[in-house]
Amino acid sequence: MNIGQKLQKIRKSLPEGTRLVAVSKFHPADEIMEAYAEGQRTFGESHEQELRVKVPALPKDIEWHFIGHLQTNKVKYIAPYINMVEAVDSPKLLREINKQAVRCGRVINVLLELHIAEEATKYGFTLDACRDFLETGEWREMANVKICGLMMMASLTDDTSQIRREMETAADFFDEAKARYFADCPEFCERSWGMSDDYEIACQCRSTLVRIGTAIFGPRVY
Repeated sequence: MNIGQKLQKIRKSLPEGTRLVAVSKFHPADEIMEAYAEGQRTFGESHEQELRVKVPALPKDIEWHFIGHLQTNKVKYIAPYINMVEAVDSPKLLREINKQAVRCGRVINVLLELHIAEEATKYGFTLDACRDFLETGEWREMANVKICGLMMMASLTDDTSQIRREMETAADFFDEAKARYFADCPEFCERSWGMSDDYEIACQCRSTLVRIGTAIFGPRVY
């Protein structure tokens, strides 16, 4: 199957209310255009240098999501055009995104990244740290960022019950955060979990955004 056929197959498998972020990092612009031709408009990238080349070369109606770990010193480069930063893993990073969004005269959508997986290499807030941060209310004063939901990465394991358990924990925490801090914020509605190997489980765990790259574009071209 070509990129377009693989994209359509995945799209048809997604339940209503779940959207696809096509992870295009390490894939060339012509492959992104193949997906674009099939109607895909949301793409995920994780390297500022790569985005800097792709954004001017590709259609202006593409919605770019930054999906990897973002260093604070890189925020200024992507702030003029990024639509969403999916992996805000610290108060410091959120402050910097707000600062650079002010500088650009923009409001940038973000997701708070949760660290639920049993892997030390994963980034993100623990549930308690996220509660503590939301409780401070500092984020309410940041007018140029809009917290739209939560993101997490499940453990890299063949144990589907563990993956499901982690995603269900994230979904339950979303409900808690929505009720306690975002009840009057309709934009707080996104649950981003699920990738090529586990997105079908993610869909059963109420994900609204699945980040799929390999199953569409094949192995990455480094």
